[in-house]
Amino acid sequence: MTNELSAIIAQASREAFSRLFASVDEEFYYCTLVTTGEALPPQISAWSWEALNRVAEGKSKPEMWRSMLKWSYADSPYVDFGSEFFKPVYEAFEARPSMTTGMIADEWDREFSFRLNAMTEAMKTLSDEGIFGTGEARAAKIVLVEVVPPDASNAERARLLNREGPALANWIEEAGEE
Repeated sequence: MTNELSAIIAQASREAFSRLFASVDEEFYYCTLVTTGEALPPQISAWSWEALNRVAEGKSKPEMWRSMLKWSYADSPYVDFGSEFFKPVYEAFEARPSMTTGMIADEWDREFSFRLNAMTEAMKTLSDEGIFGTGEARAAKIVLVEVVPPDASNAERARLLNREGPALANWIEEAGEE
């Protein structure tokens, strides 16, 4: 069952990230699926070094802003990019038990874990396919499934989706996820 939901999320995310990467000639360092603390349907977000510099340069104290914006899914110009591809994801989540009403704690925890596992499997599939690059290009990117507001489990999923190296270490240190 996770595989079915994961496949739906992977397809939507594949289309969205592929369209994003094809539409701008930029070096992306951060690619994420973002969901809420209720594990509602995710959206993508991404940052490239070029976008980070463009946004920060438009502010007073650009270095401070680069640091503040670097890992902020919400402030990215690419947040919710490709949302048109996520209609099947919304439909699949709608068919799942509601996360907002009438669940006992154990049921809620199981459904929450199920949804996050499906999102993580989807991003792992895309990473394995090379959507985020291969070799050094992939190693230079952090690929995530994030719960917002920030949750300690984000670091666990980051470790599942990324090899040890500078990208993962920088995100863990700078995003303060642990």
